[in-house]
Amino acid sequence: MKHWGKYLLCGFVISSLSGCHLRPTDQAQQYKDGRITQNLQLVNMPNAQGSPVNAKDFATQVKYISTSSPRLYNSHRETFEAIENWMLSGGDTRHLNEFGLLAYQMEGGDNYGNVKFTGYYTPVLQARHIKQGEFKYPLYSMPTKSRFRLPNRAAIYSGALNKKFIIGYSNSLMDNFMMEVQGSGYVNFGDGQPLTFFGYGGKNGHAYRSIGKVLIDRKEIPSDKMSMKAIRLWGEQHSEAKVREVLEQNPSFVFFKPESYTPVRGASAVPLVAKASVASDKTLIPPGTALLAEVPVLDESGKFTGQYRMRLMVALDVGGAIKGHHFDIYHGVGEKAGEMAGFYNHYGRVWVLKKALSGFLAANQ
Repeated sequence: MKHWGKYLLCGFVISSLSGCHLRPTDQAQQYKDGRITQNLQLVNMPNAQGSPVNAKDFATQVKYISTSSPRLYNSHRETFEAIENWMLSGGDTRHLNEFGLLAYQMEGGDNYGNVKFTGYYTPVLQARHIKQGEFKYPLYSMPTKSRFRLPNRAAIYSGALNKKFIIGYSNSLMDNFMMEVQGSGYVNFGDGQPLTFFGYGGKNGHAYRSIGKVLIDRKEIPSDKMSMKAIRLWGEQHSEAKVREVLEQNPSFVFFKPESYTPVRGASAVPLVAKASVASDKTLIPPGTALLAEVPVLDESGKFTGQYRMRLMVALDVGGAIKGHHFDIYHGVGEKAGEMAGFYNHYGRVWVLKKALSGFLAANQ
């Protein structure tokens, strides 16, 4: 019986270890902090190595907050100043408390601290003011309000909206859609003038459906290969009619508001600094919240390298698909930024930094 007990115990330990090893890690899931019993759990110090790599960018982002939104800055000023002093002293996570900073770890969607990261960027579209040649795909401003529901995407593609709402014509239906996904973008009208910023103008009110999921379900793109780059490549390999049919599976449609050239701003009306700002679920992480994030490092092909980098970021934007323990990291402007942003569907760890206790903790307990 003693021998059987030993074998049973060994079997239990082996099966337990096997269970741990069988947990997926291809998207950088870590599973190393044990089960977290509450969201925004106060920790003595983050269980992470290294210091943030983007101190300069974070300082620039805070400066933009102070000049563009003094009210938002003042409500977080003590935290920002404490973080700046901490970074000037080396940014060692073991010394946060010496600067009056408290770290609250997010439990993640799995209660083991794994917080989802995706990415977004600001595209640059080629367009013309009037329909000509390959420039035949309309971009629309928000129609005036009426008692009638706005048409869905398929109907809009078929010309259901009045032409007076057209604000330009691009040369790619897919590019239009990608700018909708990002919520804004720059447009080059090819007239030698500065780029026009197309800010978010509103939606048609129909439910959003992921085109990525549609393509996965149809076995057009394997789930482990899915990215914005993969969707764009798929579009280049298929007919205009096929691309349009797939895009029409998402009835939601985004309208734009042209503005003179301006820095990219988030929902908080603050210019965004690449990889120092994120979109968040504001019911969980309010605007202006300072975050210490351990972000997975991807290679040029979008594969997880097995490494992480610490970054300081501020929640300054929102997104319709950003819910719960999920952050969308802003990657900057242009094609390269879009490629890297599109790769991210990975997990890291996040700690909310606060200067001493405040109503923030009480509101989230």
